[in-house]
Amino acid sequence: MASLETPVCDFGWKAVDFDLPGVDGRRHTLASAAGEKGVLVMFICNHCPYVKAVRDRIVRDAGELARYGIGSIAIMSNDPADYPEDSFDNMARIALEHRFPFPYVWDETQQVARAYGAVCTPDFFGFNARLELQYRGRLDASRKEAAPVGARRDLFEAMQQVAETSRGPAEQIPSIGCSIKWRER
Repeated sequence: MASLETPVCDFGWKAVDFDLPGVDGRRHTLASAAGEKGVLVMFICNHCPYVKAVRDRIVRDAGELARYGIGSIAIMSNDPADYPEDSFDNMARIALEHRFPFPYVWDETQQVARAYGAVCTPDFFGFNARLELQYRGRLDASRKEAAPVGARRDLFEAMQQVAETSRGPAEQIPSIGCSIKWRER
């Protein structure tokens, strides 16, 4: 399991639209996920220890960001053939157990992950209301273990700033996580 870091934020890069099935039985698009002030597109999965360490913090931050007009969506792009824990049924179970306040969708073809340039789980893409990239950094100082209580909430603070000013912070610390599990082509 390779650990990778996300690239630096390409400010202004435009979000790519998608139409993916959610564990709630509905289809979700970029527009349906977006809030009035922006959208957080997250690439996560079920099996990754980096995601498991912060899943509850992701839920907390997405819920709080909704009050600032930031919508959120989580996309699972791994190939579940080699990682059964990432199956669609397990996605539904995890979303229910952890009370995801956002759609959890499956990128079965992996085309959305490729279009976004996602490299790891978790990989966070924070866009303003014009769907311009303003944040591509970490959730907080967590790694395979959750950061200490009271750690700076990098993602939350950045997206709060995006909601208030349409601009993300100039200084961003990359996210780190397990590599996306790509299918053989």
